[in-house]
Amino acid sequence: MKFEDYQTGGFYDELFASDGKAHDFVLPLIERINNLPEQELLQTQEAAEKALRQQGITFSVYGDEQGEEKIFPFDILPRIIPAKEWAELEPGMKQRIKALNLFIDDVYNEQRILNDGVIPKDLVLSSECYLPQCKGISPPKKIWIHITGTDLVRDRDGKFYVLEDNLRCPSGISYVLQNRSIQKRTMPAAFQEMNARPVADYSDHLYETLRHAAPAGVEHPTIIVLTPGIYNSAYYEHSYLAQQMGVQLAQGTDLTVIDGYVMLRTTRGFERVDVIYRRIDDAFLDPEAFNKDSLLGVPGIMECFRNGTVSLANAPGTGIADDKAVYAYVPEMIRYYLNEEPIIANVPTYICDQPEAREYVLANLDKLVVKAVNLSGGYGMLIGPKSTAEERQKFAAKIQENPRSYIAQPTLGLSRTPTIIGDRIEGRHVDFRPYILYGRDIFVLPGGLTRVALTKGSLVVNSSQGGGSKDTWVLEQ
Repeated sequence: MKFEDYQTGGFYDELFASDGKAHDFVLPLIERINNLPEQELLQTQEAAEKALRQQGITFSVYGDEQGEEKIFPFDILPRIIPAKEWAELEPGMKQRIKALNLFIDDVYNEQRILNDGVIPKDLVLSSECYLPQCKGISPPKKIWIHITGTDLVRDRDGKFYVLEDNLRCPSGISYVLQNRSIQKRTMPAAFQEMNARPVADYSDHLYETLRHAAPAGVEHPTIIVLTPGIYNSAYYEHSYLAQQMGVQLAQGTDLTVIDGYVMLRTTRGFERVDVIYRRIDDAFLDPEAFNKDSLLGVPGIMECFRNGTVSLANAPGTGIADDKAVYAYVPEMIRYYLNEEPIIANVPTYICDQPEAREYVLANLDKLVVKAVNLSGGYGMLIGPKSTAEERQKFAAKIQENPRSYIAQPTLGLSRTPTIIGDRIEGRHVDFRPYILYGRDIFVLPGGLTRVALTKGSLVVNSSQGGGSKDTWVLEQ
């Protein structure tokens, strides 16, 4: 298993230039792998997969009739980001999160950006993700989005674009931390030689971010992680993060509201909770405020949040910025709130609710990627160049029936990176999800989740659609 026959396929490759030569910053890694005995790399890959199974690092797929837990496939050939590139990405992500946070606070309070006509008011207020129940709320320090997983992609020209923002309950960080742990054990010499920046302190940063979110006057907050329970697809992550931070993992049934405070049932009686890292979607958080049939949340928790007796991270209502039609206006948010030009560009986006854009999309479905504005995980998508005439016809009908629910984007030639497929090394398309924490300062983890479309030619990297992951090495210099 060597790189001699590796082909970039006309795409930007994370490890190799178009002439087949390795990028300068990855030469030590390539040379080390090329010098390995023929079977050693494959054995190392098998050892990594065995470690994943032993540690129970799993996820489940909604709609899977068997309901089985699956190992998230992991490829030991890392994705490398040089220090110079990271020095450009990091401030771009901080800029974006700052503007998005100001937007969310504005939308639920003064609505200046809407009244000034920078973003169409109807586009925002008609979104399924806009929650009138959050109007007038001001979280501690006016921070709404404490934890973000921003999805970046690189096109054929090598330029990074923001594909989407994940502001409600972004997942995947546990795989980043476990991937790094396994990678360091299975390829210790290569890891040390490449001098990658550490990611193991993420849980410490997360804990400090949550501490900073405590209600006014609370110096030593009680923090918990709120999970929907063991049947949630990301339950492994919920329990892992709670364990890493040394805080209680709780379900809605463990909590109650007494005299305007959220209380946790313990063997010693009730204990007041100050900060909740919630991994429950807005709709299920409080049956009194949202879905009255929800059994996952805590009745009355929104009133406590509104009154400032408990902090919720991320705050309810942040999903308004996850709406893919609202996403199209993030560059305008950056200019409006920060008076700066965006450092990282959006993918060009056609909002189907706008007549001219809709006409263009319907005439070019075979060239575009169409997405439902409120779905994720690779669901509700049409990838035009790989679609059939029948599929395009169905999507055209959906767009015409409910144009507000769809956007379209050009089909990007996502960058590729070498990946072990069977007993060969082949190029596979990847994206990148860095994690950003907004506490006393904005912290961007120097690494993140590189997701891999393991199916040849596929552009869909989501784990629910058969994708895998890689460790991401951000180099020190």
